[in-house]
Amino acid sequence: MIDFFKKFAKSLSGPITNAEPVTPSDVTDLPVIPRALYVGTGGDVTVELLDSPSGTARTFRNIPDASLLPVRVRKILATGTNAADILAVW
Repeated sequence: MIDFFKKFAKSLSGPITNAEPVTPSDVTDLPVIPRALYVGTGGDVTVELLDSPSGTARTFRNIPDASLLPVRVRKILATGTNAADILAVW
């Protein structure tokens, strides 16, 4: 397979090259800090942002289906999250 972009540096504005499904948890940090979240089934997403003090939750409300949420987070909380089919992408 030819990859014409192999020698280009990855960037926050470049295409997504990896994704992992997320199970929201009030106690477990994500294993990888993503550069964004893909929300397959819309709703509210409650997170701890990467640079916020630990334990500080922020809720993004009414995220539509099939949305890319450009946030860097350490945790996606179960409490306050009713969106589903969430992928951490980087």
